[in-house]
Amino acid sequence: MIREVVKVGIAKLGCIGTLPLLEFLLDERADRKDIDVRVIGSGAKMGKEQAKDVARRMLDVKPDLAIVISPNATLPGPKVAREMIAEAGIPTIVISDKPTAKIRKELEEKGFGYIIVNADSMIGARREFLDPVEMALYNADIIRVLAVTGALSVVYKEIDRVIESIKIGERPRLPHVSVGRDAALAAGFENPYARAKAMAAYEVAEKVADVTVLGCFVVRESEKYVPLVAEDHEMMRTAALLADEAREAEKGADSVLREPHASDGTVLRKRRLAEKPVRPG
Repeated sequence: MIREVVKVGIAKLGCIGTLPLLEFLLDERADRKDIDVRVIGSGAKMGKEQAKDVARRMLDVKPDLAIVISPNATLPGPKVAREMIAEAGIPTIVISDKPTAKIRKELEEKGFGYIIVNADSMIGARREFLDPVEMALYNADIIRVLAVTGALSVVYKEIDRVIESIKIGERPRLPHVSVGRDAALAAGFENPYARAKAMAAYEVAEKVADVTVLGCFVVRESEKYVPLVAEDHEMMRTAALLADEAREAEKGADSVLREPHASDGTVLRKRRLAEKPVRPG
């Protein structure tokens, strides 16, 4: 069935860097007429009861496409949420971080789409280190890294592709995507040094997860794990600075790729600041 408007439901459980701005990636100017997005979240908690509540409310929305985004989709909460939604026959995409790679085959076998953002690394969640300000700064850094390096471009373009399929009445081909440093290609850098800096930023951000796991789950002595979680935040800050340098290099050459949505959902394209965006082709 052809749809003029596709209803998209986004279930948010907990927080990763891709999560806070997800709905705005799809409609950055709030003028798309081809989608109607509803967001239902559980806040910081992502246990089974919170997940069930989110899933029940999502089913009331009756979306044409559902997205379940959370840290570590292997956990019981995200699992119960996506399975409750998918059991209603709603095409469902899982967006999560690197630990979700362990269940890629299971997700595919059960008919889920997935987008795994490898550089969306866990925060240094130790009480001695993490306070509200540190949490906000880390998320600001990781969002900058994911935006500049092209990871967020991969995310919204994959979702847009599925939306287009639903609009014309096709059975959507859900994504099975693991986002690595090659996301820099999606960012469309013209300057090879800018692209290299973006790739480096992504690699550093991805390595943050290894240090965080040590600091949060392996090392038990506070005098050892506090420096580790501080280290991973410094690594993410460094990645953000590299991403900034990459963006500034493109700006200096007036070659930043901008791809705004038109009101019908088409992704337009422009390169020079003074140009008007045009339709592809």
